[in-house]
Amino acid sequence: MEYRIERDSMGEMQVPADRYWAAQTQRSYQNFKIGTELMPREITHAFGILKKAAAIANFKLGRLSQERRDVICKACDEVISGQLDDHFPLVVWQTGSGTQSNMNANEVIANRGNQIYGEKLLHPNDHINMSQSSNDTFPTAMHIAATVHIEDGLIPAIEGLIDTFKRLEKENDDVVKSGRTHLQDAVPIRFSQEISGWRVMLEKTENMIKDALPGLKELALGGTAVGTGLNSPKEFSTEVAKAVAELTGKAFVTAPNKFHSLTSKDELVFMHGALKALAANLMKIANDVRWLASGPRCGLGEIKIPENEPGSSIMPGKVNPTQCESLTMVAVQVIANDVAVGMAASQGNFELNVFMPVCIYNFLQSVRLLTDGINSFNNNCAVGIKADREKMRHNLHNSLMLVTALNPYIGYDNAAKTSKKAYKENISLKQACVELGFLTEEQFDEVFHPEKMA
Repeated sequence: MEYRIERDSMGEMQVPADRYWAAQTQRSYQNFKIGTELMPREITHAFGILKKAAAIANFKLGRLSQERRDVICKACDEVISGQLDDHFPLVVWQTGSGTQSNMNANEVIANRGNQIYGEKLLHPNDHINMSQSSNDTFPTAMHIAATVHIEDGLIPAIEGLIDTFKRLEKENDDVVKSGRTHLQDAVPIRFSQEISGWRVMLEKTENMIKDALPGLKELALGGTAVGTGLNSPKEFSTEVAKAVAELTGKAFVTAPNKFHSLTSKDELVFMHGALKALAANLMKIANDVRWLASGPRCGLGEIKIPENEPGSSIMPGKVNPTQCESLTMVAVQVIANDVAVGMAASQGNFELNVFMPVCIYNFLQSVRLLTDGINSFNNNCAVGIKADREKMRHNLHNSLMLVTALNPYIGYDNAAKTSKKAYKENISLKQACVELGFLTEEQFDEVFHPEKMA
């Protein structure tokens, strides 16, 4: 491999000749050989957005020439698009402020910009990092990445599954089935009513997520090192937030208190709480689906789900509820991530939180997994759910809990006796009720209508 020499305040470093990063990135790359978890690409791309916005704001405020602004913007566009992903090699397990990732962005944009321009025009610190500090850029990148991928990825995924459930509700409004509580037979319910519970779970958590978004749209940029805005023009924070908003199409604003935005990660904790609530609901929905689809002969078998792949290497013909299993594993990971996000957010010492990389790594993994998991579950399972109406009718009319309909006519205690006799002797509720002398056959038929109980 060929190398070139790059210099920083600590001296010279050998850097691969075909990479745009420079000395500070190389130091981090060599000093933190920990794990395989690279800084999320969502953060890399968010740095491209904020560095472009900073160049636009600095030019507007008379601090940066138009020539430098234009070259920085061109290089940033390549970062945003992912063209330069291979030039961002740093792992999550680095300094807790994300300083090396900020410098990685500064160095790559400067060197790529100089290559575009044809000579050395840009300096990583003096121009790309102008009016900024790692301490305000990294939390800004966190908020940009979180907001963009929630609004553009996760929320549409949730709404897609909601739409599927709305369709299934309409298709199954005339289907009455046995309800279940404690995994035991309960009184009847319409299948559409059961599905409506799933739908509202998603609608509720979507609203929780939307309620948490305004906090993520507040940006720390302009606070620089400790929140005072040292070396940043007074108008920079407002102008750079305006530029980020224009570049993303999102309603970003400058954070009203930069001391808070540098040291606290409570907005991310609050949002991840909503993500955890979504994960918990998805766990319940996926479990309901696989219980209802269990069988095909020895389970509930009340619904059919798509058969996507063989389920066993030894049992021919076996098909498993794999999409349900995948989604429940996603839910487990998101719930676990919530612990990491909360613990990381609690580590704000004085003017700075120093657990930001691990916080955003887990946060963005949750967003990514939930988005992909919901889309996969919807496209490969939910859209193909079919009610087995005959099985539902059979289970309904064999449920002993239909005896609840007799309570107003023979009383709770007599209804309990009827149910126990029917179960013990394996006879119908009607036969048990008549044999016990509580109702005649005619009276029983007059009051006993399972389909009307839902």
